[in-house]
Amino acid sequence: MKKKILVAAAALALFVLLVVCVKTVDVKEVEATGKTIGLAWLNTGFHKLTGVKMGWYKLTQITGLIALAAVAAFAVLGLIQLIRRRSLKKVDPELLTLGGLFIATGLMYVLFELIKVNYRPIIMPGETAAEASFPSSHTMLVVTVMGGTILILNRYIKDSRLCVSLRTLCVLIALITVFGRLICGVHWFTDIAGALLLSAALLAGYLIAREIVDNKTASAENCAEDN
Repeated sequence: MKKKILVAAAALALFVLLVVCVKTVDVKEVEATGKTIGLAWLNTGFHKLTGVKMGWYKLTQITGLIALAAVAAFAVLGLIQLIRRRSLKKVDPELLTLGGLFIATGLMYVLFELIKVNYRPIIMPGETAAEASFPSSHTMLVVTVMGGTILILNRYIKDSRLCVSLRTLCVLIALITVFGRLICGVHWFTDIAGALLLSAALLAGYLIAREIVDNKTASAENCAEDN
């Protein structure tokens, strides 16, 4: 538990530090958008190195849809249990905890749509101005959802080979998303770094919550056996 708390706290602290740096260190105007970006030497240098690759952007749009499909699948599973068992308390605590992770991720998504730290390095097709881009909410969504899926799969899939295969697929989807968003040119380097730090904090928080729930469940079962 202590290690998980330390990981969550460290990831969150680094995320906050990154936000401060992006807002205050080496802030320069971006000619293409008229917006400013912090840590300009790193961000603009990396963007010049990668350029814009819309093919990778479109591919990561697909991985985002896969992540949303995973969220929907777990939501349906939870709803089925709720209908059959007729009580939220009887829904698997693993699913409720995972649902909490997904809700927290959604709240972070909305929060950084409202709080604009910085803007995209380019103006997207069909838009008239650069959109907010920190952290990369798409990267955060996919990494957090795939991470949560990896952590819960063994509780519902008993076939070890199938479980390993699905976990490998989740890792691949997350890696494609991180790499694709990193080089596609619609985000700054720090947008992706921020997304990964926030995802790490969310997943560590999920593990903490799950351990608390598991301990309570085990304690309740022991009490029932004693009685």
